[in-house]
Amino acid sequence: MSPTVPPSATGTAAPPRLQLTGITKRYPAVVANSGVSLLVQPGEIHAVLGENGAGKSTLMKIIYGATRPDEGSVSFDGRAVHVRNPQEARHLGIAMVFQHFSLFDTLTVAENVWLGLDKTHSLADVTRRITAKAQEYGLDIDPLRPVHTLSVGEMQRVEIIRALLTEPRLLILDEPTSVLTPQAVEKLFVVLRKLAAEGCSILYISHKLHEIRALCTACTVLRGGKVTGVCDPREESNASLSRLMIGAEPPALEHRAAQTGDTVLRVTGLSLPRTDPFGVDLVDLQFEVRAGEVVGIAGVSGNGQRELLYALSGEDQRARPDMVQVAGQNAGHLDPRQRRALGLHFVPEERLGRGAVPSMGLAHNLLLTRDDAVGRGGWIRMPVLQAQAQAIIERFGVRAGGPHAAAQSLSGGNLQKFIVGREVSANPTLLIVSQPTWGVDVGAAQQIRSEILQLRDAGCAVLVLSEELEELFDISDRLYVMAKGRLSPSVDRAEATAPRIGEWMSGLWHADVQAHLARNRAQLAELQSGVPHAEA
Repeated sequence: MSPTVPPSATGTAAPPRLQLTGITKRYPAVVANSGVSLLVQPGEIHAVLGENGAGKSTLMKIIYGATRPDEGSVSFDGRAVHVRNPQEARHLGIAMVFQHFSLFDTLTVAENVWLGLDKTHSLADVTRRITAKAQEYGLDIDPLRPVHTLSVGEMQRVEIIRALLTEPRLLILDEPTSVLTPQAVEKLFVVLRKLAAEGCSILYISHKLHEIRALCTACTVLRGGKVTGVCDPREESNASLSRLMIGAEPPALEHRAAQTGDTVLRVTGLSLPRTDPFGVDLVDLQFEVRAGEVVGIAGVSGNGQRELLYALSGEDQRARPDMVQVAGQNAGHLDPRQRRALGLHFVPEERLGRGAVPSMGLAHNLLLTRDDAVGRGGWIRMPVLQAQAQAIIERFGVRAGGPHAAAQSLSGGNLQKFIVGREVSANPTLLIVSQPTWGVDVGAAQQIRSEILQLRDAGCAVLVLSEELEELFDISDRLYVMAKGRLSPSVDRAEATAPRIGEWMSGLWHADVQAHLARNRAQLAELQSGVPHAEA
């Protein structure tokens, strides 16, 4: 049930903050929304739940004025409105944080935020307000940094702060916690509950079912562009929400004990100075990944993950050759193509621009990392390429208009499934994946994780960088934590807990490790003396 509608100044019940009636939006290849109705009350945190391609993002863009519906009506605070563009939406008091960001790379954080606000505030004033909001909400960001130096997680913080500075009456959040630590998520929830208590309505899109149950007071479920259910998520379980969303519960992961082989990736003394003033220095990184195991690296975005990934993929070739070894060969000086020849395949965190060329079709995007459809003389064998793309679409359940569909036409989750599928189906010796299930629905996320574990069981070495601890706990055999360009010691999954890893994300592993070593020494002394340590 929705919370009680607050009375207006006249004593009557306040009108709904937002009411959609019969919203329909058609595209040439798909009907994104079909007769969708949605009711959001003042002060309500309302979840919109659905698998990738269910029509959630299209519906949010209609509310925000970025897309016009073919049919249906929109009312805001009891008044019929026709929101023709985002500027009109912001004038009404509607703010949105998109899953795919709309920031200018060459401008600073403050300049990007300033562009989205009315010009009654100076740039200096906006800079001060950003700093204050960032501190208030625990969203650490430097307003003077150019956007092109930010990680994906840091860009998301900019979008959230920009939306909050508009003092919205309706705030739309699309996967807002995908790159936040558990501690930061809890802090954000405190802020969202405070906003709701002050009368702001929140539309919350997330694939994290436990978040929806903990935060939201109402939930509308979409499947295939249609509303399939409305519920109070606080009265539901993860399993029942999954059934509403995808018609079934996702299959349980089969995580067998690792059978490790030779070391496939060895990083030794990797130290690299930052390439820009706002980057992170890598400091003496040491780790290895063996065949038949999944190694996870946890950490808050912006702590050196980007720099590490560039050094491992071959985009940054400044390392000494012996600092990065792949399959026993020095690779620190090799380019990405040469590293692929050694069996290294890579899934970057940025889908559009690095993982896929937006305007190119899915089949042609295969050519970015695979050349098995290229014949003699460099001729592309299109039937082979199309068949490969179609096989990935079918195997990974990618919702697309076929192999020729442009990458930018897919939803974020479906594009992620295709990119992961492209690299997994190449049968790599070493797979490096950054944020494997960011923005992916619960069923697809389970499938991607299952495919990673199957690769591991087939003898592939897998390195996963993720800011989702649950994900790392689900699939990793060993874990490291990255903070301020440094890497923690390795910890077995069985010994890793959310509080412990959360502390390590702040770089506080030295005292923990020393205490752990002291306990081990005490236990060893106890075994050698035969006297319990407490008595000794």
